[in-house]
Amino acid sequence: MAKRSSKGIAAAGDSTVHPLFPGMSSPAATGWDPLGGSDDRRDQSYIRKVKPQNPNQKLLMDAIKTHNLVVALGPAGTGKTYIAISSAVEALESGSVDRIVLSRPAIEAGESIGYLPGDMHEKMAPFLRPLYDALTDRLGSKRLRMMMADGTIEIAPVGFMRGRTLNNAFVVIDEAQNCTYAQIKMLLTRLGWHSTMVLTGDPDQTDLLDNLSGLADIARRLEAVEGIAVARLTEKDIVRHPLVASMLTVL
Repeated sequence: MAKRSSKGIAAAGDSTVHPLFPGMSSPAATGWDPLGGSDDRRDQSYIRKVKPQNPNQKLLMDAIKTHNLVVALGPAGTGKTYIAISSAVEALESGSVDRIVLSRPAIEAGESIGYLPGDMHEKMAPFLRPLYDALTDRLGSKRLRMMMADGTIEIAPVGFMRGRTLNNAFVVIDEAQNCTYAQIKMLLTRLGWHSTMVLTGDPDQTDLLDNLSGLADIARRLEAVEGIAVARLTEKDIVRHPLVASMLTVL
């Protein structure tokens, strides 16, 4: 078999490097870079400080600092959960709270986890993975394991929150669009002294049957209550791949 000529290969292709996404060869011009820019590449195992990427994210971060109850609404990729968990970690490290409690409703989104081996916590572990990932980014895996072992950080399904009073805690209720009105009302009344609670969710992406999600109704009612902040993020605030925002306009 004859060997290919390297000269022929070079001639067949264009030596010019083309951007993967047309029109995005200059991140500075678009404000988006898959790698975050050469100066922003992380050289450590966890993030020490989170900065808002747009005005609405800043409003959300400021609301969490100044209110004991915040409802964060917005589509996927706007940083709701990440900002809430980052704020929780900052509050814990500053001594403002003694513990972090994270919770998600046990909705399987069309898939079944009942067949998985192990006890309840092992079955729920994959479902709660996004919360673990955000915490690992902020604390590092080793420190996270230590804090979960001593109870400083607790991750639990919504059903396990009933009957509790959460004092001196930062509570994050993630994917709240998959909670019914009664479940959210139960969660809100868990708030104790010297505590902060943040509910995050996208009312347009619920896995419940029509009209069962209580997030939008709860947010509308709480918006008029003094001392409670309702932050609304939009497709323009998405900080994932820019195609995510484009897809959400047609899906």
